Amino acid sequence: MLPLEIDLGPLLPEHLSELVIGLVLFGIIWFVMAKKVVPSFEELYVRRSAATRGAIDEAERKQAEADAALAQYRAQLAGVQDEAATIRDEARDAATKIKADARQQAETDAQRVTAAARERVEAERTQAMNQLQGEIGGLATTLAGKILAESLTDDERAQRTVDRFLAELEQPVAKA
Repeated sequence: MLPLEIDLGPLLPEHLSELVIGLVLFGIIWFVMAKKVVPSFEELYVRRSAATRGAIDEAERKQAEADAALAQYRAQLAGVQDEAATIRDEARDAATKIKADARQQAETDAQRVTAAARERVEAERTQAMNQLQGEIGGLATTLAGKILAESLTDDERAQRTVDRFLAELEQPVAKA
């Protein structure tokens, strides 16, 4: 051989048959890998990619559903808030009306009680006036009889005297 020797170490086969066997085995391994292992890996890769894509699509679909549900919830919440405000306003209006009705009823009752009390007072006053007039009339007759030194037993004469006396009493009261 050539005087130049290059030492390749364990990489250089000692016999040509080892190189041929190595190449044949490499070819067989490459063929098995190309026909069996690589397609299995590619099929697994395709399935996992499809599953991942399906999971991503499902997640996006669920996110869209969640967004739609959130929008619907917010719309319902706004509707409920509007309805609550309407109910609150109606209740406030009803309370104001009830209060006004109660106030009106109280005023009507107070006016009725006041009118009844005035009528009672007026009736009692009239009764007291009649009673006092009767008593004053009797006293006036007795007094007039003593003053005039004559008996006023005649009813017509006594009545005229009492009427004249009461008329004179009422004049200062009417002026006051």
